[in-house]
Amino acid sequence: MDRIATSTQRTYRYLRLAIAGSVVAVFTSVLVAMPVVGLLPSISHYYYTPARTIFVGAVILVAVGFFALSGRGPERVLLDVAAVIAPLVAIIPTVISPNSVPGLDSTCDDGRATCIPVAFDADVDNGVATFLIVGVVVLVVAVALAMAGEASRPGTALSASIAAVLLAAVWLSWWLAHDWFLQWAHVAAAVGFFVVIAAVAVVNAVRPSDGPKPPRWLQVAYVVIAVALGVTVVGMPLYGSLHVGDVFGVFVGEVAALLLFFAFWVLQSVQYWREPDPALR
Repeated sequence: MDRIATSTQRTYRYLRLAIAGSVVAVFTSVLVAMPVVGLLPSISHYYYTPARTIFVGAVILVAVGFFALSGRGPERVLLDVAAVIAPLVAIIPTVISPNSVPGLDSTCDDGRATCIPVAFDADVDNGVATFLIVGVVVLVVAVALAMAGEASRPGTALSASIAAVLLAAVWLSWWLAHDWFLQWAHVAAAVGFFVVIAAVAVVNAVRPSDGPKPPRWLQVAYVVIAVALGVTVVGMPLYGSLHVGDVFGVFVGEVAALLLFFAFWVLQSVQYWREPDPALR
């Protein structure tokens, strides 16, 4: 049997491995930053440390990978939605309390317990504006390709409709409720992202986009990952404020969610390693 991979196979293999590798990059950047800033209340707090560049870059890589791998069927729509949400996790930082990040002036001017430091407001606004403009461009290109017959019209119509609603919601909340947006956008995007990934895992277990269902052990693994992600994310408000010593519940929850995300994409790489035409997915 010829085991030499085609160029298409290699491309899709590397895309899946790169998505899993993004988690390795984030963890590595956090570990490298720890000797300087210590153990922070959450992984999201490391946005305010030298780990920021790798964190943002890794999440943007994930978004691009999702667009490339979205395939067709329910999985396509879910991955397209995740691709739209993912950049928001990166460009909008979590709110932090004063003195929670060593060496950073994070005092909230209006007396709130948590906020995005004023020094980062311009960065957030630039990132959101760029996200909206690029999002509209991608939306227009996707619709144009569908109209030209280069992409599935029904699938594109659904993905584009959801993307348009998300872009409009981000724009309106950023414009009309700016303070609320800065306070909650990161959390909303992160929760939405992992919920969508949990849904992708379920789809892969019970209704893959193309071909037969995966082996029984993979189906079980996907369902376990989906349930564990749901419990981790939905339960965060309950255990997030808890901490043992310097280790906070949010930090543990984020680590768990990222490890589950990593496991899912490793299993996807295993399942489709020898897929003859991965582009169909």
